[in-house]
Amino acid sequence: MHRLAATLILLFSVGTARAEIGIISPTEANRLIQSAEAGKRPLVIDTRGGYKDYFRGHLPTAHHLNFDTLRGTVHGVPVQYLPDDLTKTLLVRAGVDRNRTHLIYATGDTLPNDEILSASMVAYVLEKFGVQDIRIVDGGLPAWKQAKLPVTQEYFGNPPGTLPEQGHPEIAVTLEEVLARKSKAGVILVDARPHNEYLGHDDVWLRKGHIPGAVSFHWARLMETDNTHQFRPFETVKAELAAAGLTPDKEILVYCGTSREGSLLRFYLKHVAKYPNVRLYEGSWKEYVSLKQHPAETTENKAR
Repeated sequence: MHRLAATLILLFSVGTARAEIGIISPTEANRLIQSAEAGKRPLVIDTRGGYKDYFRGHLPTAHHLNFDTLRGTVHGVPVQYLPDDLTKTLLVRAGVDRNRTHLIYATGDTLPNDEILSASMVAYVLEKFGVQDIRIVDGGLPAWKQAKLPVTQEYFGNPPGTLPEQGHPEIAVTLEEVLARKSKAGVILVDARPHNEYLGHDDVWLRKGHIPGAVSFHWARLMETDNTHQFRPFETVKAELAAAGLTPDKEILVYCGTSREGSLLRFYLKHVAKYPNVRLYEGSWKEYVSLKQHPAETTENKAR
């Protein structure tokens, strides 16, 4: 009886250990891709916006899913997420599957190239639609090449996938929720854009500044300076996060310009730092500035 119980516990732990969202080293990712057992091989998703970059070279078995195919203009506001039925169709066509491990990567090793944000955005969409086994390849294609791992120009397509029956829409937060919650005790609203955009010193946005009450924490502060697709260890950024008021006891609401930068900050806080309560305002600044009944602020806020 004890042996049976131990066996069941072991099987349960092995079965659930795969269901994880986080990062993976290029070496470990390659080991999974090269597995002799076909059923253990992951789905590899290249999220780069430039299809010619995919043609020039990509990870073995990588299926190209341009991150921006998941967004479009709605009510005049560009790059809004597509309706759920369209998104599900695109994910199923890309092979996204509830029973597989998903390895996601892009390029983006130096600023202003920010392709890592396409990887974190696709990871966010998969998580929202219920996928529980997602790994971003730490360091992306630059680290992969640095490790002298194989790159190919062969095309790879996945068979249609099967999405989980239950999604996780609660990881998103609407503007109405942001406005209702941002001033409550224990809640912090954080803008993941570069600091100059937060202050309104840019030529990008229809209106300048940020949502009143928001603090600033640029997503790139979480990444290595010599490879902005590689995550800094939590212990090296813990003090910076705390100084900005981003601590695990808080309810953290994240936004940025179009939600990509916010998806990176949320991914780090939730799945690297393991903070329990972090949500993304998908509409982000692009939506907020179009709603001119809501004020903008250009002065710096500090953590309460």
